[in-house]
Amino acid sequence: MIDECALPPLILASGSPRRRELLGNLGLDFRVLVRPIDEHIPPDAEPGAIVEQLSLQKGASLAEEYPGELVLSADTIVVLDDEILGKPADEAQARRMLARLSGREHTVYTGFALQYQGRRRAAHERTRVRFHSLSKTQIRLYAASGECLDKAGAYGIQHLGALLVEGVEGCYFNVMGLPLARLYRELLAFVQAEDPEAFTK
Repeated sequence: MIDECALPPLILASGSPRRRELLGNLGLDFRVLVRPIDEHIPPDAEPGAIVEQLSLQKGASLAEEYPGELVLSADTIVVLDDEILGKPADEAQARRMLARLSGREHTVYTGFALQYQGRRRAAHERTRVRFHSLSKTQIRLYAASGECLDKAGAYGIQHLGALLVEGVEGCYFNVMGLPLARLYRELLAFVQAEDPEAFTK
């Protein structure tokens, strides 16, 4: 496993309680700091490139402010029919998103970035998720639960949203917002790297 003594102090640059929980599951000590950014998405960018770039942006100012600490940041998007479904603005928009996802497969992309002493590394994972066919009542009740309002694609797979999901192909934790196995491999590569250029400028 990761030798925590080999890691510099760790900052999670995310206000997501799900990411805090997932990172805590690795047994690492970290503190949470968040800096707002303008999450502008280029209209023709690939989803993987989008989440990697946004992840780098989310951690950039903290990496400059705390150069002696390793900054981890992440971003998750839901893609259906080549369209990015963000966080719904209200319950009505959540219902419309859920109706579109009903009975269909979509893709969840989560990117994450590691930044330390001017060096940085970004990666992403994608997971395919298929929804059950949902009745209007199911959609209404889930949207009214309030669980979906702070989540991309208007659902969270780990609580009531689990009832919507027929199947998952890929990393389950990626859908929650942090692909733990991929993150673990990247952290190991960082800890074990003898060449400082293992992190790309």
